[in-house]
Amino acid sequence: MLLNSTAPSRHWRKPAVRVALLLLLALAFVLLTGVLDGGAGVAPAQLLGQPRFPLANAWPGLLLAGVLLAISRRALLSFGLAFLLQGVVYAVNTLKVANLGTPLLPDDFRMVGQLRKGGAHLLFGYLPHSPWPWLGLLAGVALIVAMWRFEPPLFPRRTRGKRLLGGAVLALALASILAGQSAWSHLYNARVLWLEPWSASSTSAHSGLISSLVMFHLQYGQGKRKPDVAAASQLIGQSTAALQQSMHTPGTGDALPDIVVIQSESFFDPSIMRGYEYSSFAPNLRRLADHGISGSLHVPTFGGGTIRTEFEVLTGLSLRYFENLQFPYLQMSHKSVPSLVHVLNAHGYETTALHGNDPAFWNRIAAFKSLGFKRFVSQSSFPANAAMDGKYMADSAMTTEIMQQLKDSGPPQFIFAISLEAHGPYDVEPADPAERDAIPVPDGITGVDKQELQTYLYHLQHADAELGRLVGWLAQRQRPSLVLFYGDHLPGLSNSYRITGFVNGGDMLSQAGTWLLVDPHSQGQPVHEDTAAWLLPGRLLAQAGIHDDAYFALTGVVGPQLAALTEAPGAPPPAEGSDMQKLDNAMASVNQLRMNGKLDKLLPKAALPVTGGIAHSDTSPTRPPATAALPQ
Repeated sequence: MLLNSTAPSRHWRKPAVRVALLLLLALAFVLLTGVLDGGAGVAPAQLLGQPRFPLANAWPGLLLAGVLLAISRRALLSFGLAFLLQGVVYAVNTLKVANLGTPLLPDDFRMVGQLRKGGAHLLFGYLPHSPWPWLGLLAGVALIVAMWRFEPPLFPRRTRGKRLLGGAVLALALASILAGQSAWSHLYNARVLWLEPWSASSTSAHSGLISSLVMFHLQYGQGKRKPDVAAASQLIGQSTAALQQSMHTPGTGDALPDIVVIQSESFFDPSIMRGYEYSSFAPNLRRLADHGISGSLHVPTFGGGTIRTEFEVLTGLSLRYFENLQFPYLQMSHKSVPSLVHVLNAHGYETTALHGNDPAFWNRIAAFKSLGFKRFVSQSSFPANAAMDGKYMADSAMTTEIMQQLKDSGPPQFIFAISLEAHGPYDVEPADPAERDAIPVPDGITGVDKQELQTYLYHLQHADAELGRLVGWLAQRQRPSLVLFYGDHLPGLSNSYRITGFVNGGDMLSQAGTWLLVDPHSQGQPVHEDTAAWLLPGRLLAQAGIHDDAYFALTGVVGPQLAALTEAPGAPPPAEGSDMQKLDNAMASVNQLRMNGKLDKLLPKAALPVTGGIAHSDTSPTRPPATAALPQ
């Protein structure tokens, strides 16, 4: 029964033995953390060559182990539990890298709060289906329980406050790291450790995952960049003539068009992949591009983070200029955010967001209210028998709902529709497995990678078909209309990309998506235009004949010069001291002033956006008479 005693074993009573044991456990923790990490900079062999790298990476875990030791008085239990919890973080990182191609970042932990807001079914879909990881976790938990039950305490229960004081000091140190206290920047920075601000992957490979999380937290979690009002004023002053010309473009006199924006989940043109150069998985997109405006679209994310692209398209603000805004809808604190929606509200539009998912996920209810949407048609508003394909609602159901929402009379309408069918993971059986299995894949892609690529392309073809169906239906209506269609990001098919490569020789993070702006009633000449997501709303307003918002007019004047800077998520800034850097910095200040509602006084006189509320729709509104889909 000696092992069950709450008193320390006689063997541990000697202070020298205790210290030796703790040092040995700490050394083992550092070495095993390096093995678990796998990064070149924190490998066990680096402990002699550059010890601060593996030590810094293991330091938060060591602090946690110390806190647990003060509470439990059991050394093996404390270090084992700290290592197990650290292992869970590494496991989540492995899943993110496998599915999205990028390692964990501090703001990813905001997703924990989304589990109870409709995100559990989506996020849990990425968990491993193999039983081995779960068995390993279960074995670790069993080992921890055994340590708690049988390991003798290292210290007596009463230590005259020493154990309490030591635990409190360690807890405060750990809390200060989690809070991002600037004092830790003396250790976790680019001069002491490796920090590549534009590549979280490079940072974690050299400095270790834990160190990279701390460094990015310290770099981007503190404060906001202060706008340079003088630089913003100078840029606006230099652009005044072009702005005045743009804002006073004479209208056509025609009625404002209905506008439908389709944010198509993970949509891109697979012909940019080697092996698919001559493929045609998106025939409707190409057909409509022959009489529309289309091109490559640079977005601020890859494989996930839909709301990053969504935020840029709805606001016209570039997330390059808001480094601490990783998940904008979860971090927005403004009651009203300047947006495309507010401008359309001011012009008499009925503004509706439409998404066949839980409205609480990504905090869209509050975000859409801030952005100015008057209605939000979400999952509960769709018919109970809305079609599903794979894990999510089919794009065909979304298209049908768009048709039902558009009225044949009354004020112009703006519908922002967010599709879901092509969302990963891509290991869920689609409605028609035979159709999926008939899709060819490039040489070298086999097994699970082959099936996931086929599943994605199966859903992509449906998205393209629904684009054709919608535009064909709108062409038969009497009301003028515009359709903006774009992909929010490339899908996270990292293994397939590594096997095939891309036609342009770039990596997967540098590949652009695609966009299309088309008038269903027009048969004009095609226009090719490569752009960035944050420039789309200004382009859309100009095409709709709305020219009186000075900020969006400015994005049309200055933006094309800056579009290339957003060619990839986290792309590097322009050369130091160059004219492009000065322009970029000035536009950053313009964006920050715009977000804070302080830009209007610097802009030429224009109609100011009107803010509005949102009525979340739990039941579908009164529907206009159903209209059968016409042949394309």
